[in-house]
Amino acid sequence: MTTFNHPPRILFLYGSLREGSYSRLLAEEAARIIEEFGAEVRFYNPRDLPIHGSVPDTHPKVQELRELSLWSEGQVWSSPEMHGNFTGILKNQIDWIPLSIGAVRPTQGRTLAVMQVSGGSQSFNAVNTLRILGRWMRMFTIPNQSSVAKVYQEFNEDGTMKDSPYRDRVVDVMEELYKFTLLLHDKVDYLTDRHSERKEKAAKQTIRVANTALEVNAN
Repeated sequence: MTTFNHPPRILFLYGSLREGSYSRLLAEEAARIIEEFGAEVRFYNPRDLPIHGSVPDTHPKVQELRELSLWSEGQVWSSPEMHGNFTGILKNQIDWIPLSIGAVRPTQGRTLAVMQVSGGSQSFNAVNTLRILGRWMRMFTIPNQSSVAKVYQEFNEDGTMKDSPYRDRVVDVMEELYKFTLLLHDKVDYLTDRHSERKEKAAKQTIRVANTALEVNAN
């Protein structure tokens, strides 16, 4: 088993700004569970994050989000299902995280778990789309997932989740995310090493060498 020199770092993103947001409550329950397994968790509060493209990426809320993504080794995305899909609140957060910042990739190689809540019958529309998005962001999305139906029935007044098969599934998801994050920790560079990127890097290096030679000859 791979050993960490620190607890696995897990970032939670959620897709609602409501004071009683169930997607946030679900994320908080999941965070408590994965902390018990030994992870370190952080949350990003999406309130006051501007719409993507409306401000420079130097905005403090954008920088906070990107720094948290760089800090993370795994992520959990939790969203309500709205109009048959996940919310714009969550999509806006992910849109602000680029595939690369210079030579650094804020999401590539990180593990990902997806969860959703529904006010009605159980659905998987949001988690299915989040899986597509996770793949696009070059993340390792774990097989298990959580979808909580009639979510208003599933939480206690103190915000904790009632004991139920839905909560059991959340435990399963967090255990799996924890294990996958441990197993992939020292293998990420190998697994994400791509022929096309090596070829592009070699071409850029060739250009740099040629330019340096031209500068030397010019002098």
